[in-house]
Amino acid sequence: MKRISIILTLIVFLSTSCQKYLDVNTNPNSATTATPELVLPQAIVYTANVANSYNTYGAQLGGYMANAYGYGGFGNNFSYTFNSSDYTGLWSASYDVLNDFQYVLNSTNDATNRSYYAYYRAAALIMQVYNYQLLVDTYNNIPFANALKGTASLTPSYDDAKTIYPKLSNMLDTAIAYINTAPSSAKPLGVGKDPLFNQTAITVTASNTLWKQFANTLKLRLIVRAAAKITMPSTTFDAVGFLATDAVVNPGFGRTNASSGTQVNPEFNTWVATYSGGKGNRSWVPTKWIYSFYSGTKLADAGRGNAIFYGYATNTTGLSQLGVILSGGSSNGNTSNWYCSSYGASTALTSVGNNIGVMKGPDMGQPLMLASESYLLQAEAVVRSIPNVTGTDAALFNNGVTQSFNYLYKLPNGSVAPGYSAATSFTAYQAANPTSYLVNYALATTTAQKIEAIITQKYIALNMINSNEAWNEYRRTGYPTVVAGSSNAILTFASTQSSATAADKLPTRLQYPISEFSYNAANVPNVNVFTDKIFWAQ
Repeated sequence: MKRISIILTLIVFLSTSCQKYLDVNTNPNSATTATPELVLPQAIVYTANVANSYNTYGAQLGGYMANAYGYGGFGNNFSYTFNSSDYTGLWSASYDVLNDFQYVLNSTNDATNRSYYAYYRAAALIMQVYNYQLLVDTYNNIPFANALKGTASLTPSYDDAKTIYPKLSNMLDTAIAYINTAPSSAKPLGVGKDPLFNQTAITVTASNTLWKQFANTLKLRLIVRAAAKITMPSTTFDAVGFLATDAVVNPGFGRTNASSGTQVNPEFNTWVATYSGGKGNRSWVPTKWIYSFYSGTKLADAGRGNAIFYGYATNTTGLSQLGVILSGGSSNGNTSNWYCSSYGASTALTSVGNNIGVMKGPDMGQPLMLASESYLLQAEAVVRSIPNVTGTDAALFNNGVTQSFNYLYKLPNGSVAPGYSAATSFTAYQAANPTSYLVNYALATTTAQKIEAIITQKYIALNMINSNEAWNEYRRTGYPTVVAGSSNAILTFASTQSSATAADKLPTRLQYPISEFSYNAANVPNVNVFTDKIFWAQ
């Protein structure tokens, strides 16, 4: 095992630099110079890199990406016969950053510091939950109780995922209690310096409210996802409610001539242009499947289509189907296929930016959770009669879709671009799809139709933003609906070369990384990527 309890590594994986801004030590359990003030913000920034890599994994498995023409090296992405060498960076990077947050907790655990650093401890716990859920939702059983313990546990045992989710929920309750009971002498996170809510929080009170809303929304996600399988310890939430704004990490990203790309937004650096003006990854292009949710084939969505895709409605050659070798998907050009030029920004690689869409610019923030996801989670909770979530499912659904437009219409600085209106675009979206209950929620007359509408809109909202969450939701609910066994590129997103045994021809999970089989062989489970499922999966 890569000794997740004591070794921090600087990881470069999935074509993305995951170096940390402030990687202050290699052993947080015996650090002599690091402080919570230094470690917490860099760990939040590193989580943005981790989130970008999970987004890539989710996009490649969950139907957003396909191979471009003229490239090779796709390996097991075609067949889904994933082994212990595939996507290994997800595991190591997640535990790396979890160790950093644990350092914050360990170094503030005495009686005096627990009060003084109450807000830091709360943020560390919330961010640990965020990262632990990424791991559970990808691997199921993971080291938890005996992880992050330094030399005391070099080969930690694996916990049952069904027991981890309730503990994560309790951690969020503890984090909120830290904030609510913090004394007046407690050190604030730093208004304007908190990299998660840097563009939103303007006072200490506003910062605390946003962190509690983030915790509430993470807790709701745990409850909704686990509802059909396990009983969670609590379904109560702090009175501040749920996220109504996007939780976006931005420590001050921007293009720079530094020696590495760590100061450029990680997703922009991956897919559009690097800090030096070089091309981002061109070997993956949008799928015909995802494009059909905008083009009018499944749904008509010109507002978001124009915001997301380069040359939308005029250039459809940059599309492909996973596993089709001679697909014709574009492999050239000066911009990423997800880089939108409709707002009028330059397409030169050394100056692209200040745009709307997904790839807004090198200075854009990295979303951890969208307000759109928050509202759609609440809508599902109401449909499923989960307690203590207020509002009507219809209003929450409509807010969720509107917030998706709103995020896409924002410029890198967080302001909505002049001339764009989310409310107007949502009204036009409904009018363009007059008979579809996936858009016009009032037409959804059964519980199944309501859940399908909610999850399908979440799938659209998370396109190339938090794609892994959409992949999770597909495995949990079976939405958006695919035609099992079809090879039609708009009826399924399964690879044409799939070896999967399920009816939908999709895998169920990833294999554990090779580091676990090397260093923790006595504990790591043996799994089948076609039949073993995450505990919440259908």
